[in-house]
Amino acid sequence: MPKIKKKGTSGQAKNFVTRTQAVRKLQISLPDFRRLCIYKGIYPREPRNKKKASKTSTPSTTFYYTKDIQYLLHEPILAKFRDLKALAKKIARSLGRGEVGDAARLEKIGKPRISLDHIIKERYPTFVDALRDLDDALSLLFLFANLPSTSTVPPKSISLCQRLCLEFQHYLIITQSLRKSFISIKGIYYQATIQGQDILWLVPHKFVQRVTGDVDFRIMGTFVEFYTTLLGFVNYRLYTSIGLIYPPNFDVRSDEKGGELDAITLESNGLKAARTITGPSNGAGEKEPEKEQDVRNLAIQEHADEVAQRPELNADKEQDDQIMQDVASTDAIDKFEVQGEGADILDQPRQSDSEVGSLFAPYSFFMSRETPRQPIEFILRAFGCKRISWDEVLGDGAFTHDEYDPSITHQVVDRPPVTQPEVSTNGDGEGISKPSRGGRMPGRTYIQPQWVWDCINQGKLLRPDLYAPGATLPPHLSPWVKPSKNAYDPTVPLAEQENSAEEEEDEAEAEEAGDISSDGAQHVDDVMTVGAHDQAPAGSTNDADGTHHHGMEVAGTDPDDRSIDEEFGGFASEEAGGNDDDDDDDDAAAAAAQQEPTSEDDETTTHNLELAAEAAGLPYPSHSALAQPTTDAKTKALRKQRREEDEELERRKMMMSRKKRKLYEKMAYGNRGREEEAARLRGKRRRLEGGRGKG
Repeated sequence: MPKIKKKGTSGQAKNFVTRTQAVRKLQISLPDFRRLCIYKGIYPREPRNKKKASKTSTPSTTFYYTKDIQYLLHEPILAKFRDLKALAKKIARSLGRGEVGDAARLEKIGKPRISLDHIIKERYPTFVDALRDLDDALSLLFLFANLPSTSTVPPKSISLCQRLCLEFQHYLIITQSLRKSFISIKGIYYQATIQGQDILWLVPHKFVQRVTGDVDFRIMGTFVEFYTTLLGFVNYRLYTSIGLIYPPNFDVRSDEKGGELDAITLESNGLKAARTITGPSNGAGEKEPEKEQDVRNLAIQEHADEVAQRPELNADKEQDDQIMQDVASTDAIDKFEVQGEGADILDQPRQSDSEVGSLFAPYSFFMSRETPRQPIEFILRAFGCKRISWDEVLGDGAFTHDEYDPSITHQVVDRPPVTQPEVSTNGDGEGISKPSRGGRMPGRTYIQPQWVWDCINQGKLLRPDLYAPGATLPPHLSPWVKPSKNAYDPTVPLAEQENSAEEEEDEAEAEEAGDISSDGAQHVDDVMTVGAHDQAPAGSTNDADGTHHHGMEVAGTDPDDRSIDEEFGGFASEEAGGNDDDDDDDDAAAAAAQQEPTSEDDETTTHNLELAAEAAGLPYPSHSALAQPTTDAKTKALRKQRREEDEELERRKMMMSRKKRKLYEKMAYGNRGREEEAARLRGKRRRLEGGRGKG
């Protein structure tokens, strides 16, 4: 008889384990289990069939891999958790006996320290793996660096996050690794390239943060504890790779005064000639070496010059120079040109990263008190600027606090246009150009903060007049969104983005405006005749046949029409005459309805036209009513063209298989939605720019 297979020993029931079973197997509490899973990077899994994976009749909601739980059984941190549990029992026993001193001593001395160094090495075998997982770490640490200290967010964690973030920013400044940035509602996005890996993180705005109660800061604190250890490892590797000592010196006094980046001083780890690298804002340079080292360096340089003057080396040098010239002549950077109408647009290569990294190097900036100092200072330093100044209220560490320093070339302001400087005289009678409070300095460029972000995203200095104070700024676009086919691009002129249908609609509207203006000029005389007969006496409005026209003679009555009516003998002459009067009234009303004044200032003409239409019993038409015939003709032509295109498309779809046809319909549905959105945005832009159409 074959062996009976026991239930729950194979398949999904064996591969998955519930959270309750995992906690019982590890013999720890649920908060410690969550903490351990965050440290080790183990997350819940979703089985294909929860009913089969569950060993009970009630389907559970949270499952883990059985192999992951077995992997946690050998974790050394489990012993630390058990020690903490035993310590908590001892402290509770001491408090129960009234031994408060012993309880305080146990909590201070006997608390075991949990180290996460071995977990960092396990989860990230190589340094590139750590860089790839640095996005979430930086976003969370920058968030906690801006939070206020509360009972759930201790001040030690906040200060540690601030220091690690400042150290990472200093590395980006020294190596000029920052590439792009974007301002959004959530905060400011930054992108840096380190060892070929693109790192993108989010920094919240410098506002007062309100800590709410619906956020579980215990779980977030666990992530912060892990990420601080990770960023400490990464900063150590980054600093030592460029020859700097880690951790750098941190000035607590400067940090208390708001120095931030200036509070950290970088030092080289050279053994022979150590040099100090200070913050770029204070203008300090390298320390002068000792005299003995100077003499030794001069002797080495003289020996190198003697070797370089040897004749056998000059021939090789000339040959090398010729080779370098030939290489330089053919070392032109290729440009990727668009081959077709729907081809992809590729990024153009740049000369070098050093040129972009020194974008703001030759300039000196001053930030007004209303501008965000921290992000602008970081970006300017990362792109080569050495002289950054700001107002005293923004904190310590500025190159100068004097707003009227003549060496300042650019001033970042975020307020309405300022007034011109006032010329005052000193005691000697000499004129001194000193602006009043908020005035302009001659020879200085005033820009809004967006200019800094747009310059680094495009890799060049943009026109400052487009970002002048009070000017309407260009759209601030994300540098990571690339324009696609038939998509709306705010940087491209509207005429280049409109499709054929939109262009024909614009042309039709333009022709309508021209036709209406010309028709109004041609028919003003006829309408004025109608108005003149309105003002004539009632007794002088009889025709030659004796019929009466109700005190109004209609201009343009055709005598041939009256002869035809006289020849017709089916009705009485009086009835025929009455019908002629009605027809003439309708013709007058139509003639008056087709007229429009050529100028809005001609009130007399408008009044006469309204009287003529009122006498005929018809309302005076508006501009849109007069333009209706031309618009209908153009609309019919567009509809006919679209109908022909749809018929051709249906014929082609008939030749497809059902599978391909369904796939094509899904693709067309998505493309149609994107095209409608792009058309809506183009119409909105057309209205904002004062265009003719309504999109």
